Amino acid sequence: MNIDVRLTAWVRGRVQGVGFRWFTRAEALEIGGLSGFASNLYDGRVQVVAEGPRERCEKLLDWLRTGDTPGEVSGVTDIWDIPRGGYDGFEIR
Repeated sequence: MNIDVRLTAWVRGRVQGVGFRWFTRAEALEIGGLSGFASNLYDGRVQVVAEGPRERCEKLLDWLRTGDTPGEVSGVTDIWDIPRGGYDGFEIR
């Protein structure tokens, strides 16, 4: 059984000003079945929130950690929770 979850990931490294949020949105849309957003934080990290089936969220998290992302990822911290809803597709903020 594949239940819906909420993934929140904070991506560290050279990830702002390199198209990281746009590529993250494109990857989420390619995976499919995910809603949420990617946004720049003031401290230089990018926050990614994705809701959907756990296996799809895990696929996005794997991509954030090891995928062909723009810039340079030095680390990813993640937490898992129950979905809160309220997202219309996958946005860039």
